Amino acid sequence: MLAFRAVPTTRTTFTLDEELAAQARRLGVNLSAAARDGVAAAVREALVEGDRAAYERKPERPDAFWAEAEVWGDE
Repeated sequence: MLAFRAVPTTRTTFTLDEELAAQARRLGVNLSAAARDGVAAAVREALVEGDRAAYERKPERPDAFWAEAEVWGDE
């Protein structure tokens, strides 16, 4: 049996174009779920961009130690 674990949440307010909100209501779009999914996607994208920027600032370089360590694994 899977245990349900409650995730702490917080309330927030955002502004949405009236026509878009009306269209979402007509279509039965759950605005809370859509906003949650959108924020989660934006956070993932920002994390990826942050990782990419960090790599560009300090890219990996060949390392003699690791090349030698790989040889040890062949023995």
